[in-house]
Amino acid sequence: MCGIVAYIGEKQAYPILIKGLQRLEYRGYDSTGVALYNNTLNVFKRKGKVKDLIDYAAKEDTQGTLGMGHTRWATHGVPDDINAHPHYSEDKELAIIHNGIIENYALLKKALQKDGHVFHSQTDTEVLITFIQTIKAKTGASIDEAVRIALSKVVGAYAIVVMDKNDPDKLVAARKGSPLVIGIGEDEYFLASDATPIVEHTKNVVYLNDEEIAIISREDGLTLKTIDNEVQTPYIEKLDLEIDKLEKGDYDNYMLKEIHEQPTTIADCMRGRLKPSKGLVRVGGLREYEGRIINAQKITIVACGTSWIAGLVAEYLFEDLARIPVEVEYASEFRYRNPVIGEKDIVLAISQSGETADTLAALELAKQKGALLYGVCNVVGSSIARITDSGSYIHAGPEIGVASTKAFTGQVTLLTMIALNLAEKKGTISKSYYLQLVNELHNIPKKVEKVLENNKKIKYIADLFKDSTNALYLGRGYNFPVALEGALKLKEISYIHAEGYPAAEMKHGPIALIDENMPVVVIATNKSAHDKILSNIQEVKARKGRVIAIVTEGDTTISEVADFTIEIPDTEEPLTPLLSVIPLQLLAYHIAKMRGCDVDQPRNLAKSVTVE
Repeated sequence: MCGIVAYIGEKQAYPILIKGLQRLEYRGYDSTGVALYNNTLNVFKRKGKVKDLIDYAAKEDTQGTLGMGHTRWATHGVPDDINAHPHYSEDKELAIIHNGIIENYALLKKALQKDGHVFHSQTDTEVLITFIQTIKAKTGASIDEAVRIALSKVVGAYAIVVMDKNDPDKLVAARKGSPLVIGIGEDEYFLASDATPIVEHTKNVVYLNDEEIAIISREDGLTLKTIDNEVQTPYIEKLDLEIDKLEKGDYDNYMLKEIHEQPTTIADCMRGRLKPSKGLVRVGGLREYEGRIINAQKITIVACGTSWIAGLVAEYLFEDLARIPVEVEYASEFRYRNPVIGEKDIVLAISQSGETADTLAALELAKQKGALLYGVCNVVGSSIARITDSGSYIHAGPEIGVASTKAFTGQVTLLTMIALNLAEKKGTISKSYYLQLVNELHNIPKKVEKVLENNKKIKYIADLFKDSTNALYLGRGYNFPVALEGALKLKEISYIHAEGYPAAEMKHGPIALIDENMPVVVIATNKSAHDKILSNIQEVKARKGRVIAIVTEGDTTISEVADFTIEIPDTEEPLTPLLSVIPLQLLAYHIAKMRGCDVDQPRNLAKSVTVE
């Protein structure tokens, strides 16, 4: 879950590395550092964010046209100056940056200590570079060969870049289970965890595959080989990413920008797929395997975090509209409980980054069992996009804020279109209802714009509840997952404890928590259970709870009972999550800002969870 960036060329490396680290800081931000070659190998690193490194390095010589940088999310060892990357080898002739976990590092460390090696950090990364140094010293191998031999003996996940003081015109990189992209420019090369630091320099990239090693030298350019020493032909792709998408523009932070981008990103997700004038929904990734998916015994959705919640919405959509049984699994648990998966099953993975380690591991297991793998992700060229048999992108553009907003609505939009596509083919809903849903989905972006007009009112409500220590979110049917997502957003960025529950389950435990200090957010837009939700609200009010209700425009019944109401436009019930989630995103955002929290980079979290 760390960010990696590296450069070799004719330009000064340090400014490129710093800009790259700032682009990657959403991947981890508890410590950061750079290694630069300028007649010797220099490492500068600091606990804290990139700005702390900039302040520290201001008094140092940062010259050099070869270098690498790292921004960290701690796995082994607390965040401090010593555990920060890059790490030197014991003789300070090598340096490494690393994303991932070396699972057998303890055994390696014990063996190396027995041979007299001394370690200064608590990290598995220092063990790896010392192991590489030992192989190089014992065998007389080149740095790239020493890296290859070392990686053939380690267990775990990694994306690494290595520099050698004695081979100053070369970078060596490798990946297994963690992403790494190579940018190819004019007599220069860039390496990064994702394309965001590369796009302003070149659109030509190579995505490293698992267990591939890249040797990049000034003289020979790029060479790819496997850990088994088989030379590979690089496949150069064009980036479809614009630099302006990575900037905050006029917004104070990325999260608010991304919340307000949702009318556009939802429309972008539907573009070319939804054709209301013709009454058509066509999702390209379905075509080749449409028959197999329609006849599937079940669809198992695997995901983590907000993507898992989008999967819960999909469960309602697929079962309600397409009549296909669905199970939604935490990817982190799926692989450890011997799931019943066979050749007639579909395993659908959802991940914004397409690099989520647990989700990738779940797909590997499903692949072994013969299931059809379908991916829903946002990042083009990501690992999930490459491991799955088929899939679809949500086209939400880069999501920099750690707490997902536009990716969630993009995922739900795409999953809605898949459900409609399947329902039409199966004939499980009437033609008139199908056309009604298609037309309503087409209108969702404009309705999201209308919801965003409630921003001032939501900010006012946020001010009243910003000092709460707990919150309860309730929803029924399609809006139960929205309750979970609202609670998750509040937890992630404001650090207020919050729980989402099915509204009817409130009586089976959570009602004990309700008092005059407990805000209870109720998503009350369901036409099919309106009276039931009203009863739930009255039960909360009887315990002196304070109710914030998300209601459909014109609903006077609930507004008479709730303390505060936020209206959303009327729409068909299966589409309500795309509207009802917006006020909850804004509520969490404003509460977090009022509490002085960093909404883009909340504590302890990272955007792309590439370790298990």
